[in-house]
Amino acid sequence: MNSGIEVSIDGAVQIIKLNRPDVLNSFNRSMALALQAELDNARHNKQIRAVLITGNGKAFCAGQDLSEAIDPAGPGIENIVVAHYNPIILRLRHIEKPVICAVNGVAAGAGANIALACDIVIAAEQASFIQAFSKIGLIPDSGGTFFLPRLIGTQRALALMMLGDKVSATDALQMGMLYKVSTADKLMDDALAIAHKLAAMPTKALAYTKQLVYMSATNNLEKQLDAEAEMQVKAAATDDYNEGVNAFLEKRPAIFKGQ
Repeated sequence: MNSGIEVSIDGAVQIIKLNRPDVLNSFNRSMALALQAELDNARHNKQIRAVLITGNGKAFCAGQDLSEAIDPAGPGIENIVVAHYNPIILRLRHIEKPVICAVNGVAAGAGANIALACDIVIAAEQASFIQAFSKIGLIPDSGGTFFLPRLIGTQRALALMMLGDKVSATDALQMGMLYKVSTADKLMDDALAIAHKLAAMPTKALAYTKQLVYMSATNNLEKQLDAEAEMQVKAAATDDYNEGVNAFLEKRPAIFKGQ
């Protein structure tokens, strides 16, 4: 049975492709649970030092498969949000490795917010982002009401969520939703280059940086300074810190091992 997820390993990078292209990679239960499982695998596999998520076909992800959502025998809206999407978002945010998202086409609804939950987002020129929930009488889920206002500001986020406007990749970049826009033929090359660069860097220091940035959304300055001090001590206790310092003093490239 096709889980809707295609996984491959490229060096120290785990590549996860959403793989239901006939329905624009919309999520059903098996696909959501498979993505959770693959993120768990990436978390526990010490050989994996970065994760890259993209979609097969012309879309990144059209969100929830509505045929499942309205099926009387299906999981129901509450389970879809609580058991399918929320665990995905938490895994993306808590995994102690960088997660890159390459948005190859439309990212709508939960698909848009899964992309925004990743650490670094790049998009193809033809990609677009839609907070499509209001068009069917729902509210943004999958962390959308948390991520989008922090990325682009409250008023603009509310407008996109209420109006359901389609945002081009170029406009998304200008708003601050993305790190980079690539041509379609270069998207995966650019995304893999970023992933491989991150995979060769001091993984624990990147993890601590990720944690600190996300903690800053709810910390005050005093708590953030305390957290920085605590994480800096942890970073300084790693083998990669010793390697980085020695490489600097010896005027040679550092060889980090993620330890």
